[in-house]
Amino acid sequence: MSSPKSNARLVALQALYQWQMTGQNLKEICEQFEKDPETPKYQKAYFELLLTGVVDKFGELDEAIGEFTTRDFEKIDPIEKAVLRLGAYELLFKPEVPYRVAINESINLAKSFGSEKSHAYVNSIMDKLAQKCRSIEIKAKLKGKKKTT
Repeated sequence: MSSPKSNARLVALQALYQWQMTGQNLKEICEQFEKDPETPKYQKAYFELLLTGVVDKFGELDEAIGEFTTRDFEKIDPIEKAVLRLGAYELLFKPEVPYRVAINESINLAKSFGSEKSHAYVNSIMDKLAQKCRSIEIKAKLKGKKKTT
């Protein structure tokens, strides 16, 4: 069973995918998920923050992700693109979310919705992005591990 915050990411991924494919108004997309009885219990405020944050910053996110992709950004599978944008948003703009959480949540979403090898691709890009934008946090975590071993 997933937490309401993890479910907020899951619903945000679905909403983001829908936005990418249709260009539909975000308010309409939000209402649609809110009214759908199949939508899992999720943190509405976090869902809205993620969705509007990714849409507001998608140019910046695509640029940050594009630095580590081996293929043209437009050729990335739409679900992988949505997962990467969501994870990159948390890495870049939500410092209170530990980098490991952002990466693991992205991998889990890719496993659930992406193609067979999608999670490995997402993991690779998210890891490189975390190394770049969360290097201080990563180094601190590594130092902490050395002291306990």
